[in-house]
Amino acid sequence: MNKARILQLIIETLAADLAVLFQAAKTAHEAATHEENIPDNKYATLSLEASYIAQAQANRAQEIKAALDAYRGLELKAFAEQAPIRLSALVTLEDADGGTRMVFIGPEAGGLKVKEGGREIVVITPQSPVGRELIGKRLGDEVEMRAGGSVKQYEIVAIC
Repeated sequence: MNKARILQLIIETLAADLAVLFQAAKTAHEAATHEENIPDNKYATLSLEASYIAQAQANRAQEIKAALDAYRGLELKAFAEQAPIRLSALVTLEDADGGTRMVFIGPEAGGLKVKEGGREIVVITPQSPVGRELIGKRLGDEVEMRAGGSVKQYEIVAIC
């Protein structure tokens, strides 16, 4: 699997999310400041509600911009066969039933999903529970992951 392509997909996804959020924040800001939304009594809160939405969207846009900057500056590392997992690793996990799951260890935007070659890759951060479990592990190691109250065992079958 091509890590450079995965990185590019992450950047493209974040850039698209940022553009949508920027437009939404702009629209909410316009609603908050539009003259028709000036309150004429204490119960008319449309302008106030729109300003809260605009602020929340602007805050989220800043988070996405920070993630985008982090990925644009991310140096992809090559991993030797027995190298420990760290930032920029693409890790393939296999469960006892032979099902596989791919995760990319990134600096930000945990939970983001991208598809490459028909495979879904989930971005996780080193600070997440899954990231903490994987960092420092090596090919062939087993890890436990909790999801929805259950624990699942995985073997690390590839690191690149």
